[in-house]
Amino acid sequence: MTDVYIVGSYSSSFGKFPHRTHKDLTREVYLGVLADAGLANGNDIGMAWFGNCGMWTDGQGSIRGQVCLTPLVRDGLFPERVPVINVEGGCATASIALHGAWKDVLSGQTDLSIAIGVEKTFSPAAPERMMQLFDGGIDQYDRDEWLSYYAEAGEAAGKPFAPGPGRTIFMDTYAMQAAWHMRTYGTTERQIAMACAKNHTASVHNPKAQYRFPLTLDEVLADRPVSWPLTRAMCAPIGDGAAAALVCSGAWLARQPAIVRSQAVRIVASMMTAGKYRRLDEPGLSQLAAQRAYKAAGLTAGDIDLAEVHDATSFCELYQSEMLGFCGIGEGGRLAESGATALGGSIPINLSGGLVSKGHPVGATGLSMIDELVLQLRGGAGARQVNGARTALAENGGGVMGFDEAACSVIILQRD
Repeated sequence: MTDVYIVGSYSSSFGKFPHRTHKDLTREVYLGVLADAGLANGNDIGMAWFGNCGMWTDGQGSIRGQVCLTPLVRDGLFPERVPVINVEGGCATASIALHGAWKDVLSGQTDLSIAIGVEKTFSPAAPERMMQLFDGGIDQYDRDEWLSYYAEAGEAAGKPFAPGPGRTIFMDTYAMQAAWHMRTYGTTERQIAMACAKNHTASVHNPKAQYRFPLTLDEVLADRPVSWPLTRAMCAPIGDGAAAALVCSGAWLARQPAIVRSQAVRIVASMMTAGKYRRLDEPGLSQLAAQRAYKAAGLTAGDIDLAEVHDATSFCELYQSEMLGFCGIGEGGRLAESGATALGGSIPINLSGGLVSKGHPVGATGLSMIDELVLQLRGGAGARQVNGARTALAENGGGVMGFDEAACSVIILQRD
């Protein structure tokens, strides 16, 4: 089977950038990923995957990637006539783009494929666009189905389903899952806050993070309530950003200079799963994606040196720790409390700051996780570096289907 590598990765800073356009962000990450790969141009690129969720709310419903890459083609920076495939999968969009680029190379379709994720969720001039973007992540045709599902689940969780202003509906669904977990396994608000404080503290050392200030455990707990037991600090912020990865074959890599070869990171598994309306006590779709990824890579959860997981809320980090096999079911809170998920622990998680502090421009998030892990595997993460990191995992979910995400990606990377 063809070996597939990430030869270049790049992420913009995340934050609120009302004066930067989708085209601006695309240009930054495209040029950034070429520079990271040591390439003067992108002439060898044979395929491109462009991920975005919300450009339609700003009037660009189709050909999003072609629109954003055309200025680069005109400037002689992106090759002409390269197919551009547009993808959208909620918050998993960028991971789906990378999955496509991986399959291009794996199949022999091309030796070099690029994945780009670009998003602007901050719209001060038209705030209704933000809600439109997020509403696209849940079934708008059969709303009664999920309204009934969540109402029934709220009774089981001991937390009625009661969406409110100033937040997306997803915060309420996460909060219900957290409440059920607390009732069932004894997880505490304090344990959720520990994961949150850890990530806010880690992001101080990430120059591209949206939030770069530390928070103590007590400050997290005392922050403004969003939907009990979640406070504002425990929820991912609104923001803009982009990220990209350049994927190549082993044969292409072998022809590159030694410095380029030395920085390459191998994709040893990329697995996707789809969500369903599951029971609260039924494992989520990320468990199956992880099991498939471990099998494909010939690895176990114990072989993972660090992970980036989709903590749209800090409860999600506890839950995904369980689904990915880093601890037993129901033990995610105790794992966070033990310090195992912090820098220096047995399984460091979200040393980038996670979505709650690094930021969450939805169509770019998955590739920003990859950029962090590539940096770690190269040994270039500075104060947040995991010593001796060789194998890393990214878990990224998007949209909702009941209490599942609608789409989930688990990617495993290794430094040869």
